[in-house]
Amino acid sequence: MTIAEAGEKYSLSTDTLRYYERIGLIPPVNRTKGGKRDYTDTDCRWVEFIKCMRGAGLAVEVMIEYVSLFQKGDSTRNARKAILIDQREKLAQRTAELQETLNRLDVKIARYDTALLEAEKNLFP
Repeated sequence: MTIAEAGEKYSLSTDTLRYYERIGLIPPVNRTKGGKRDYTDTDCRWVEFIKCMRGAGLAVEVMIEYVSLFQKGDSTRNARKAILIDQREKLAQRTAELQETLNRLDVKIARYDTALLEAEKNLFP
């Protein structure tokens, strides 16, 4: 798959895909004999993984570290797992905070019409 096709498939610009590769956010993408990027299934799985992790709010630096460790092989398995566990804990905490905010908004919305009506009555007795 070409870089343009990969970009379209994952809703990322070709510049973003090149950037991700250049900074080590995804491993080097396979190339044709002519040197053009040729995204394999493995390359695409990396793009999907990074897009998912970035969408969840994981820092670029953390993901670069993870990819770098992955490229060093099985000896880094525990370190990679520790990164994932740490990031999961942070994401769970943020999710709980977001849920609390969502609950608060739900209460405010549910009371909104009643509170607004009451406020209007006080303005125009």
